Amino acid sequence: MARMFRVLGFFTLAIGLMAFAGNMVEMALLFFAQTAFFMILGYLKFTEKTYILLFWGYMIVTFTGFSYWTVFEMGLPL
Repeated sequence: MARMFRVLGFFTLAIGLMAFAGNMVEMALLFFAQTAFFMILGYLKFTEKTYILLFWGYMIVTFTGFSYWTVFEMGLPL
């Protein structure tokens, strides 16, 4: 399970680098922070249950933040 967090770190790094290449600096920094988060968690050697709970917590926070941003911050398309 720890290896999967390192895989998530690799993919968030790839997305962050592509965002940085596309001049989307804020998005790139967000994904670089997620890369650091996943890589650190990947080397902490928690139990499998702890990793699953951490992933569920991450998903809840991410989907809540994404839903808030798309509904209240982006505005209506015209």
